[in-house]
Amino acid sequence: MNAAAPARRIVALSGGVGGAKMALGLLHVVPSGQLTVIVNTGDDFEHLGLNISPDLDTALYSLAGLANPETGWGRRDETWSFMQALESFGGETWFRLGDGDLALHVERTRRLKAGQTLTRVTRDIAQHLGIQAQLLPMSDAAVRTRVTTDIGELDFQDYFVRHQCQPRVAALRFAGAEAAAPTAEVCATLTAPDVDAIIICPSNPYLSIDPILALPGVRELLRQAAAPVIAISPLIGGAAVKGPTAKIMRELGISVSPLAVAQHYGELLDGFVLDVRDADVEAGLAAIGLPTLVADTLMKTLDDRQRLARETLDYARTLGKRRGKRA
Repeated sequence: MNAAAPARRIVALSGGVGGAKMALGLLHVVPSGQLTVIVNTGDDFEHLGLNISPDLDTALYSLAGLANPETGWGRRDETWSFMQALESFGGETWFRLGDGDLALHVERTRRLKAGQTLTRVTRDIAQHLGIQAQLLPMSDAAVRTRVTTDIGELDFQDYFVRHQCQPRVAALRFAGAEAAAPTAEVCATLTAPDVDAIIICPSNPYLSIDPILALPGVRELLRQAAAPVIAISPLIGGAAVKGPTAKIMRELGISVSPLAVAQHYGELLDGFVLDVRDADVEAGLAAIGLPTLVADTLMKTLDDRQRLARETLDYARTLGKRRGKRA
């Protein structure tokens, strides 16, 4: 399935739809079995008695070729008998679970209650789906994104789904992060000597990537990694393709600019991928000493995703391995 590429192991940090699109492009251009995707679990929550991992599920469905092509999340050709029956009983239907999707949540919950870790459950499901990549939840401990808004503090899914991102955001926090830890698999991946590049996917930096970075030790692991760390801008022409990235940046008083995203990641980065529609920002990135690739980052088709993956990996090779300890 995958075309041969000169890269060895590639690591991606990902949230939901945008990150999964990039991960799918990488899956098709990195040698089989050589891609690892570390996925945000700050969005995870319990609903209807089930353990739901939205970003992990988006990655699983995308890399297995099962994702709904219209939404980027959920399963294609989904049916909704469960939700229709639940609605007839007066049950909560604000978070919609399709019939096929429901099976994944039931199986995950069953295994977690039996004492298995989220890492093991995810690995087994990915293998059953035939995914030729390693999918790693960022932690096996519970970390929950909480959004402080003008109507109070909300669990992430309440903000994102129930309230459709409408409340004004004042702050974000990641409950449980200080007591959690990245898994042993995540730590081993970030420190592996045969990794050629660590790609921060074009996911929401504040909602999807920051929960990973909030785990104790992750920032230091990225600073010490031998492979270059490259972020792909989640903004195109001053806006997000999908999701509330630009809205949240404005409400937090952050300039809606790729430069602000790059500065947010700061010293973690060795390179940055900037969309062609934001090429005027390249001078600002040069001024802070950050090497930049200008590319078309809009991923409408699988060809787009593969092209951007190839261009990003080619760019990573120009940066080479880091030498010595990061400042």
